[in-house]
Amino acid sequence: LAQKSRILIGLGASTGGTEATLEVMKRLPADIPGMVIVQHMPTGFTKMYAERLDRLCSMEVREAKSGDEIRPGLALVAPADLQCRVQRTPAGGYIVNCAPGEKVSGHRPSVDALFHSMAENVRCPMVGIIMTGMGADGAKGLLEMRKKGAFTIGQDEKTSVVYGMPGVAKKIGAVCEQAPCDGVAGVLMRHLKTRG
Repeated sequence: LAQKSRILIGLGASTGGTEATLEVMKRLPADIPGMVIVQHMPTGFTKMYAERLDRLCSMEVREAKSGDEIRPGLALVAPADLQCRVQRTPAGGYIVNCAPGEKVSGHRPSVDALFHSMAENVRCPMVGIIMTGMGADGAKGLLEMRKKGAFTIGQDEKTSVVYGMPGVAKKIGAVCEQAPCDGVAGVLMRHLKTRG
């Protein structure tokens, strides 16, 4: 039976992010709230990456297709070369829209495009996570999410391969809590437990 996610999680990463995201994901339970991941990758690699995460993690992970429902126990990886945004359905659930479009913050898929869409369209509690990566993609979107009441987590400098995206996010006040790569899942789970 389709279950609506009561909490939505967005995660963005770039340089060094494939391993960092795996570190987070493999520490999370199978019944994690619905999750959308943007990892900067060349065309052809996001499907393989999603399959790898699916093999190594408790929850189901797959490459997102436009119209996929975001639901508990499922993590969707944004496909390369498409912008991936969250949309609210008339029934009050959430789906992903993956479509060609201009680059946002220099990227397609863009973490900012995902995070801005969550800030704009999501009416339930949400969490934004920004991991290692070059540049600033995701920082402004994460700030918008925080302004809308989201709990936001940034990877710390010590464990980031490149402290660009999480560094800028921290600098502009977008991050509620910083954590080392292997501590992000713990911070997330603690937050989810306090939300009941």
